[in-house]
Amino acid sequence: MPVNNPHVGVAFALVVGAGLATALGAAVVFFPSLVKLASRRVLASALGLSAGVMIYVSFVEIFVKSHLSFEDSGLSKGDAYLYSTLCFFGGALCMLGVDFIVKYLSGQGGLHTHDAGIPVENKDRAEPNGHECFTCSSDPVGDLEKMQNQAKTIIGRENAQALDTSNVSYNADGDSPPVSQKDEAVSQKDEEDPAKDDVENKKLIKMGINTALAIGIHNFPEGLATFVAALDDPRVGAVLAIAIGIHNIPEGLCVALPIYYATGNRMKAFSWALLSGASEPVAALLGWAVLAQSFSDTLYAVLFGLVGGMMVIISVRELLPTAHRYDPEDTVVTLSFIVGMLIMALSLVLFVI
Repeated sequence: MPVNNPHVGVAFALVVGAGLATALGAAVVFFPSLVKLASRRVLASALGLSAGVMIYVSFVEIFVKSHLSFEDSGLSKGDAYLYSTLCFFGGALCMLGVDFIVKYLSGQGGLHTHDAGIPVENKDRAEPNGHECFTCSSDPVGDLEKMQNQAKTIIGRENAQALDTSNVSYNADGDSPPVSQKDEAVSQKDEEDPAKDDVENKKLIKMGINTALAIGIHNFPEGLATFVAALDDPRVGAVLAIAIGIHNIPEGLCVALPIYYATGNRMKAFSWALLSGASEPVAALLGWAVLAQSFSDTLYAVLFGLVGGMMVIISVRELLPTAHRYDPEDTVVTLSFIVGMLIMALSLVLFVI
């Protein structure tokens, strides 16, 4: 892979596209009713598909590339296999370290709804367990239900505001709104406790920002993986970017919705989610800076080995366990996983043909 690689532009474009997938999830703040599309089976299918793509390409393509590049650097076949194996497990250990940082920043082990003695009827206003990100959550189903409740509340607020606007037009004409509509608007206002809402909203804002930071760190190795894969083979990089983008969509939702729920500011919520996905192109830029300045077959082999280990850990530690939490009966996870591997396999076969 020469320094003036002709695939650099395509590789950057794929990484940017995968990172921007968080914006698709964040766009739910403009259309809260779309949250209902994020059903358990849909999310489980998306995660299983992504895991299948990432695991298959890691073992069948990326690890092999690492091995062959070590051979091209002058190592014997045995030594090349040894070093590629060491790099693979080194990448796995690096990803475990990233997971530790993510959990630390997301406050895992902090306040949990069931530990805090919060009444069941108030759980929809309680902060999600541990401020965790989409695939890091210990209770993704509960977090999904909270987000759906938040979306319902947002829709209710917007309907109430529309009703208030219509009431103003009524009063301007000297008439009163119908009694049922007036009572509904008053009852909604009476349910609000400004002091309590202020505390809960601050928690939600903090949760959204912490989630954005955690996802940003977590997306860094994914951006590097996509970039390195696309430099060598844009087709492989494209499939990998799609797989990563698929599970980035709900991550954008997890960042944006709590912030909008608390602040009512759509652009602020959307911007934080967009920022969380920006780490992927940053990782690509750093990766290219290293490759462009000191490219060698050995460095290329090391990067491929590290990337393979990272992606396998992401899949088996986060994507698949979360998918099974959404789908404990395994109605779609295994099938989606196989389909993901098949998609990756077909892309490789078509490239060879």
